[in-house]
Amino acid sequence: MAAAEKAVLILGGTSDIGRATALAFAQSQWTVRLAGRSLADLQREADDISVRTGRQVTAHPFDVLDTDSFTVFVNALPDLPDVVISVVGLLGEQPRAETDLDHAKEILRTNYEGPALILRVFAEQFLGRGYGSIVGVSSVAGDRGRGSNYFYGSAKAGFSAFLSGLRNRLAINSSIQVMTVKPGFVRTKMAEHRKLPPLITATPAEVGEAILGGLNRRRDVIYVRSIWFFVMLIIRLMPERIFKRLKL
Repeated sequence: MAAAEKAVLILGGTSDIGRATALAFAQSQWTVRLAGRSLADLQREADDISVRTGRQVTAHPFDVLDTDSFTVFVNALPDLPDVVISVVGLLGEQPRAETDLDHAKEILRTNYEGPALILRVFAEQFLGRGYGSIVGVSSVAGDRGRGSNYFYGSAKAGFSAFLSGLRNRLAINSSIQVMTVKPGFVRTKMAEHRKLPPLITATPAEVGEAILGGLNRRRDVIYVRSIWFFVMLIIRLMPERIFKRLKL
């Protein structure tokens, strides 16, 4: 199938990474479908990308926390996409989550429950059709729990484990791909209050291009900047008695 005939659905389409990913796919001649909570914001992004690339970009309302609506959402799409990408995420505030149950639940559900359950729906649809690609944007924060963000990190760890298990299950059908993306630090609005080291900080555009390239090479897991693989390897291998003394 030619790229011009393919469609990609991006969940979290108004985020910085979602917008950059949409632009990367549209520039590669894909039809792009953006999904998110604010239809007005989605339509504004869709119109801008369409004007810049000449590709069809459509907007579709989607709430990752409204799990009961997932099947209706999928069935209402113009078509079943060739690729579905979840870039949904909420960093949240760790100190607040430690005392505010609702905020803690929002972090856990936004980063794990919602994305896992909607991708489950697409997995079943792709199995019925016989092909498709699923991409989940997780985080290096899920590689090992740290005191500074363990609500967010544990949710991303769960999401990574879900994607790994789904990939293992669907490996029986080589026409269905499941890819986990771990961006590391990214210069987005979600991290604008943090001072980020340039060597290990990607741009949203880098993430979008990495997703597109990873799909073309049929990768299973990608670290957007490869240095993160080695950084997290060291952190994962560190003995617990040493690790727990660090302020990370």
